[in-house]
Amino acid sequence: MSQKKDVSFKSLLEILLVSTRLGLTSFGGPVAHLGYFHEEYVRRRKWMDEKAYADLVALCQFLPGPASSQVGIGIGVMRAGVIGGILAFIGFTLPSVIALIAFAIIVQGLDVADASWIHGLKIVAVAVVAHAIIGMAQKLTPDLQRKTLALLALVITLLWQTAFTQVGVILLAGFIGYLIYKEHETEMGQKYNFPISKKFGAICFTLFFGLLIVLPILREVTALDWLALFDSFYRSGSLVFGGGHVVLPLLEREFVPTGWLSEEAFLAGYGAAQAVPGPLFTFAAYIGAVIGGWKGGLLATFAIFLPAFLLILGSLPFWNALRTNPKIKGALMGVNAAVVGILISAFYHPIWTSSILGPVDFAFAAVLFSMLVYWKLPPWIVVLTGALGGLLIGML
Repeated sequence: MSQKKDVSFKSLLEILLVSTRLGLTSFGGPVAHLGYFHEEYVRRRKWMDEKAYADLVALCQFLPGPASSQVGIGIGVMRAGVIGGILAFIGFTLPSVIALIAFAIIVQGLDVADASWIHGLKIVAVAVVAHAIIGMAQKLTPDLQRKTLALLALVITLLWQTAFTQVGVILLAGFIGYLIYKEHETEMGQKYNFPISKKFGAICFTLFFGLLIVLPILREVTALDWLALFDSFYRSGSLVFGGGHVVLPLLEREFVPTGWLSEEAFLAGYGAAQAVPGPLFTFAAYIGAVIGGWKGGLLATFAIFLPAFLLILGSLPFWNALRTNPKIKGALMGVNAAVVGILISAFYHPIWTSSILGPVDFAFAAVLFSMLVYWKLPPWIVVLTGALGGLLIGML
């Protein structure tokens, strides 16, 4: 991929359309999203190879913020520069933002958490994530050492489910990988030259930390409601490790005790957030819309995702230098193996435990998995089948 590559309108439109379809059909949380991305961008469209995708996932797992959204932004940037990243983000995020703002304004308080069609979509997530894990495990854990690292990551993240366990496991796996593989020769895979400079990346990092420091000060000095709202969402988006489920208690602490939002309204929105596709971080759109209408919803969405944008744009220009350094490559090999274990851990809880509640669910998951893996049906057909099957199971 050339640094001087001309980005055509057609390629930008393609990014927007593909990411929007993913935004409309990607149910099941961040781990499932990585499965959908892998299926669409790596297996079907071959926009990047397996190793580059695995390295990008490892990088985004390490950064704070919504990992799946950052992976999507990164793929967009690698395909068509910063504009491509913005379009990939808009396509993947906007459908759930619109849906949650509509929930807040029109059907606030509607209990959808136990709807049978949603249960069907959770079973779809089981099939998608299982497929992704099998593919990634074959590539990323080929030897006994990396299989052992994946097992270690699986056991630790299952038994100690805290916000910082995942980061600790990734750091430990990186260190072990460095020790084991620092002299190891590996296939490099595709090399990417990004249409963004290291100077631009440094500016993004500076802006990220600058806003983290300056916003709370401005909040105290000005006492403006919209600035307080922006600060709360920006800080929540900056300090979250481990994906969307972790941000929910952070947001509750920010908005319920302070009186911005009632406990009932928060729980109603939580049910709605589980019902829509796309990133769980878009729950911020619901909270913002309850507090300040559709404008509040858009402000909240921008604020909570801004840190993710700044961090991934700051990291990507330095990515090739990191992943081609032999010692860093060894660390990344360890991290990639750990990511497989973390994915399996998340596959069990919360995806499997909240989705497979009996023999019928397991049988339906097997059918959906076969549709995706063996019959090679498009993901949107599998999602639609899951929703309809959930309705039928609910009638049994």
